[in-house]
Amino acid sequence: MPIRLPTSLPAFSILKDEGVMVMGRRAADKQDIRPLRIGLLNLMPKKIQTETQFARLIGATPLQVEFSLIRMSDHETRNTAPEHMEEFYRPFREVAATGEKFDGLIITGAPIEHLPFDEVTYWPELTRVFDWTQSHVHSTFGVCWGGMAMIHYFHGVKKHLLPQKLFGCYRHQNLAPDSPYLRGFSDDFVMPVSRWTEMRRDEIEAAGLPVLLHSEDVGTGLVEDPDHRALYVFNHLEYDSGTLNEEYQRDLAGAQVDGADIQLPVNYFPDDDPTRRPPNRWRSQAHLLYGNWISEVYLTTPFEIARIGEASTDWRTGA
Repeated sequence: MPIRLPTSLPAFSILKDEGVMVMGRRAADKQDIRPLRIGLLNLMPKKIQTETQFARLIGATPLQVEFSLIRMSDHETRNTAPEHMEEFYRPFREVAATGEKFDGLIITGAPIEHLPFDEVTYWPELTRVFDWTQSHVHSTFGVCWGGMAMIHYFHGVKKHLLPQKLFGCYRHQNLAPDSPYLRGFSDDFVMPVSRWTEMRRDEIEAAGLPVLLHSEDVGTGLVEDPDHRALYVFNHLEYDSGTLNEEYQRDLAGAQVDGADIQLPVNYFPDDDPTRRPPNRWRSQAHLLYGNWISEVYLTTPFEIARIGEASTDWRTGA
């Protein structure tokens, strides 16, 4: 089945041209099934790029998915046209007021790592989002800063500022090959990384959380939080082939102003030559991770969406 998107959303035509199955509301309403309701709380500055990246991964599953775009209520983006935000995004305040529920919610990263969590302007509302997920979302997927924010809020795990940016493609080890979220994964693989902070494995495990993916070079990559029905990935499998290059070029442009020493993304450009096109070596793992997550959501979410948030979280067994 395809992903359900507004036909005027830029991602609709982009994904259709790539061969991803997409459908508009009229065609979707003709199917006699309940689509999975997946929300994207998009905290990234480049909204269209980010929504397309996640829609691509969610749309590759064999299930019909209704994809909803959500934003923080009072935070205004400076990098996306107001018309786009008005047409396609709903503020969280409005979503919460309706009482509607979601089978899954993705909370993206945000370029505000240097700030303590409680100094982020929308932190009070974001903590309300985290609490709301416990009664209105069956499974939540926190990405990069979004995942760090969730694990900090629910478990008090600290975020540590790094002396330099972790930037490039790094090998990660599969520590939990029996996990349903890592079904089909290689023993190790490359994942794009772009962050100034880390959460340390020993502190995560001390909080009682299993680490599923880890890198000797850049630390923890994926954490499961069963009690809060959540996954936290600290890196960027959703990135396009050229996203790290875009960040590199942006950093270079900024360095001309502030004189910063900009490092080349590690293990990214062929022969470390930034004039050569970087190959995508993580696409299959990205589709596996998000496909496995969607499959688990489908298998465990209640058919009656109103029952999301009840005490029982495994609707296969009733346990």
